[in-house]
Amino acid sequence: MMRKLLIAMLASVLLMGATVNQDPDMWSLFSKTRFIEKLNREFGMYFLYPKFPDELKAYEGKIVTVSGFYIPLDMNNANIAIVSKFPMAECFFCGGAGPESIVVGYLKSKPNKRIKTDEIVKIRGKLKLNEEDIEELNFILVDAELVN
Repeated sequence: MMRKLLIAMLASVLLMGATVNQDPDMWSLFSKTRFIEKLNREFGMYFLYPKFPDELKAYEGKIVTVSGFYIPLDMNNANIAIVSKFPMAECFFCGGAGPESIVVGYLKSKPNKRIKTDEIVKIRGKLKLNEEDIEELNFILVDAELVN
């Protein structure tokens, strides 16, 4: 009798754990984006333009969380945070990674501490997908905040 009760309790705990809402793996979703080389007539150059999968588009306008390596961006102390899937030496700007490996967060307020290069951070904000503006990153978090 006691054994059946123990098994039932264990099964219910496992089921409750399975129903907990977990954040989606945004890096996995970002990596499903395909890039098409197209001529930008304004600049007279070819650029990679994203084709976002429907699975990712379903998150546009929703609050998402992304964890990654902090990449410093010195723009007159602007409230901007760049987060990379990879450390700076391997990131999109400095290494061989693609544009699907970085996200920009436009922070509601400046961080209350100094963040070091390659420090692992977690950022949460409303997802905006950018298909056309070549002067902006493809994956944007607006009204973002750094979370512990």
